[in-house]
Amino acid sequence: MTDILYGAPASLFSGKARAYLDWKQIDYEEHRPTPEVMREVMMAVVGYPVIPVMQKADGTILQDTTVIIDHYEAQAGGPSIYPDTPKQRLAALLFELFGDEWLVIPAMHYRWNFNEEWIYGEFGRGAIPDGTADEQYALGKEMGQRFKGFVPMLGINEQTIPAIEKSYEALLADLDAHFAAHDYLFGTRPSIGDYGLIGPLYAHLYRDPESGKLMKRLAPHVANWVERMIDPPNPLGGEFLPDDAIPETLIPVLRRLLGEHIPHLQVVAKLYADWVNDNPGADVPRAVGMAPYEIEGVEGARMASTFSLWMLQRPLDFYRSLSRDAKEQADALLTDIGGKPFAAFELPKRLNFENHRLHQAN
Repeated sequence: MTDILYGAPASLFSGKARAYLDWKQIDYEEHRPTPEVMREVMMAVVGYPVIPVMQKADGTILQDTTVIIDHYEAQAGGPSIYPDTPKQRLAALLFELFGDEWLVIPAMHYRWNFNEEWIYGEFGRGAIPDGTADEQYALGKEMGQRFKGFVPMLGINEQTIPAIEKSYEALLADLDAHFAAHDYLFGTRPSIGDYGLIGPLYAHLYRDPESGKLMKRLAPHVANWVERMIDPPNPLGGEFLPDDAIPETLIPVLRRLLGEHIPHLQVVAKLYADWVNDNPGADVPRAVGMAPYEIEGVEGARMASTFSLWMLQRPLDFYRSLSRDAKEQADALLTDIGGKPFAAFELPKRLNFENHRLHQAN
């Protein structure tokens, strides 16, 4: 039996998992999550409706793209997507955090404010491929209401939309300059950071028609990178840049990443600390209220995601595991990119992700 990825073309995190599996040359099949699969796999095993989910040949269920990727990194061998040098690995983990947990803001804005009618049809075509266009649209609209309902929770509203678009277009410009000179973030091999970015930049911001037109017009080199990621020309090949080099073209992107995201996460951590004090030992919810954020000088509020704190633990753990010499190199990078708040970040209580759920660490 072959491993099965239950995913969908329009799914942000399916895009991340699929791109990795293809580059890693994993033997798998992708299946759509039918109602039966949702009932017997997602609801029965995971406990809630979610994609992507990986079903191993032995029946093991893997949920969450980071869990899926790290499983195959450990099991499949071969070239790793994790650089083994301090600055590149730290930067790659920061990019994964940024792509997974922050770029969902422009991804959801452009999908639901520029591509809404199209995505209803897309959802319907995936669910009932043999249905009429009207049947597909009606079902897709019913399915899409859940996702559209997340938009205000992500801090997307009339006040913040101009700033979200300004930030995204500036990000595209910086990434376009980088990908004009480099195939991937750190050389000719994709890293975990590239896979963090590909989810939102492919499934929503390249594949959805109106946002795809915007990317191709403003940032053709980013569009080319997306195409390399989803159809890798050199699977299991390529190298990271020598001497732990961080290209100068990535410095403004890393500054944006930390400047926008870390202040918000500091507030999320405080809200999580309050929740822990009130709920000792309880399973951790995906959000602990709403937290302020600022983008391009405009203030908003978005859900305080505890999963973002779990993802933040990954670069923090790596940074704090470094030897003194390696840490000095990482600190030099953090100084260049405004990373002192990251280096000093304190989580009130560690998080574990086990059995498809977040838990307070013992």
